[in-house]
Amino acid sequence: MGKTIAMIPARYDATRFPGKLMKPLGDSTVIRKVYENTLATGLFDEVSVVTDSDVIDAEITAIGGKVYRSQRSHESGSDRIAEIVEHMEVDIILNVQGDMPFVKRAPLEKLLACFNEPAVQVGSLMQEMHDAEGVKNPNVVKVVVDKFSNSLLFSRSPIPYPRSKEQPVTWYEHVGVYAYRKQALMNFTAWAMTPLEAAEKIECLRYLENGIPLKMVITDYLGVNIDTPEDLEKAAAFLKKQTGV
Repeated sequence: MGKTIAMIPARYDATRFPGKLMKPLGDSTVIRKVYENTLATGLFDEVSVVTDSDVIDAEITAIGGKVYRSQRSHESGSDRIAEIVEHMEVDIILNVQGDMPFVKRAPLEKLLACFNEPAVQVGSLMQEMHDAEGVKNPNVVKVVVDKFSNSLLFSRSPIPYPRSKEQPVTWYEHVGVYAYRKQALMNFTAWAMTPLEAAEKIECLRYLENGIPLKMVITDYLGVNIDTPEDLEKAAAFLKKQTGV
C-alpha cells in the first residue's frame, strides 16, 4: 500500500465550541488524547497534528509529537491537510478529527484495508444508530449506502425517511474519520466548494458532487465526538467508565 500517514487537523476556534480541543479530559486534553490514541494504533509511518494554533502546537510538541503549521485559512480539515501533504511523498493519508479522543486500532485497520481495492479513492467509517434522538439531531451526520457500501448521500437530516411501515430501516451515523489516496485529496482541495457541501456543512459531499463515492466501513462505537460542552461531559463519563481516570 505504500507510505501511510495519519494527520489530525486541529483548529482552536471551533464554531460551536471554541477551544474544545484544549479542554481537559481525564489527566490530559482532548487533542492530546486523539494524538496519543492514534499513535498507539501502530498502523502509520507517521502521526502528526496539523494546526494554525500556537497553543495546540505547544501541547503536542511538549509530549514529543509531530506538528505541522498550516499557513492559510481553510474551510475543512481535509483542505488543511492537503496544504501540508502537497509536497510530501505519501500514498495513503488518514484524517482523524481532532475532537475524536477515543480512536482505536481495529476500525482504522479495516478502513486502510479498503485501499487494497485499486478503485477505492476515498474511504470513511459509519456506525449503526440505535438512538432515535440522534437520528433527528442535526449535529449527527447520517449516511446512506448502496449494496456495495459506497456512499449515496450524507445529510444532517434523518435519511432514509421511513415512509413505509413495512420496510425496516437501519440508520447509520457517519464517523468523521477519512482515508484518501493522495491524488484524491489533491483533487478535493482543487475543486470549488459544492452546493450541497455549502448547504449542509459536510465536507465529504464535495466528493459525491464530483462523482467520487466514499467506501464506507461499518464499525462499532468509537466513543464520543466532542461538538458541544455537553459532549465533553459525556466524554469524561465515558473515559471514567473505561479507565477510572
